[in-house]
Amino acid sequence: MRVPVIAVDGPAGSGKSSVCRGVAARLGLRYLDTGAMYRAMTWAMLEAGVDPDDPQSVAAHAPGVSVTSGTDPAAPTIHVDGIDVAGPIRGEAVTGAVSAVSAVPAVRDLLVRVQREEVMAATATGAGIVVEGRDITTVVLPDADLKVFITADPGVRALRRAAEDAGRGSAAGDVARTHTSILERDAKDTSRAASPLSLAHDAVLVDTTDMTLDEVIDHVCDLADALPG
Repeated sequence: MRVPVIAVDGPAGSGKSSVCRGVAARLGLRYLDTGAMYRAMTWAMLEAGVDPDDPQSVAAHAPGVSVTSGTDPAAPTIHVDGIDVAGPIRGEAVTGAVSAVSAVPAVRDLLVRVQREEVMAATATGAGIVVEGRDITTVVLPDADLKVFITADPGVRALRRAAEDAGRGSAAGDVARTHTSILERDAKDTSRAASPLSLAHDAVLVDTTDMTLDEVIDHVCDLADALPG
């Protein structure tokens, strides 16, 4: 039986998390949200009083932080040194600092190593995995069986992200402010020196602007089903 490794990249608010969880659940695969890992590392920096805009301090503190992710698509988890941070990492403080922390090469090197270990663990036990992030197709898993780049119009992404934030009870449900934040995040993610967000030459581009979540999940599952056996 094939145990596929599916790598998915995309900008903030593109819907990739919902899509990847849906695909993993439908195909019986594990799921890894690498964006949550960078948020968890950012939370750890803020809790320790490390300035996220000081790359040297971030790099020095990162090796002492243990980030662990659960890979069940029905109930993914994220912990820092044994502390459940699934809620705190979605707060405004982490959101505002995550781009700076994730741009530090030492942080990326550390977490990429952990991410690859999760993939190896999944395939070693006969389970495939869906991994999502911003450098999965280009850096983390360049040899993945299927590479997908999910995107959408920035205005649509802002509406989706604002709805998610409002659903979590966050005050950040303002669409205009979310739109500005998304554009700023796009600029930082695509221009950073370490593993910038970019479209891999062999990735399938999926624009979800006019698609429902179920339609996108169907499409990615069809791509996976079409992989050579």
